[in-house]
Amino acid sequence: MNIIRIKNASFYAYHGAMKEEQFIGGKFEADVDLYTEFEVAAKTDDLKLTINYDDVYKYINKLVHEKKYHLIETLATLIADGILNRYPNVSKIAVRVRKHHVPVGGVLDYVEVEVIKENV
Repeated sequence: MNIIRIKNASFYAYHGAMKEEQFIGGKFEADVDLYTEFEVAAKTDDLKLTINYDDVYKYINKLVHEKKYHLIETLATLIADGILNRYPNVSKIAVRVRKHHVPVGGVLDYVEVEVIKENV
């Protein structure tokens, strides 16, 4: 099993449980681990035989910006489900979504959720 990782994809978006968060927006980041087999692609140097991570990034960007969500848990789950549906050669996926400047009444770097799913 091989892994293609997209690390720290950054977006400015409008997600949050509070009305102000959905109006002002904030920084969100995502990591995606795509578990797949790419030996044939590596041997033949053929992009068509692996997962095009430019396409994956564009898909994530679309999901992040097409709708406002109250929960980053929802966004991470939608990313995981969508990628598994779009790319049947992904056997397992781990998606981490981070939200900076979280209104929790204290100081922290970010809050992160992780969703791990397998293609069955």
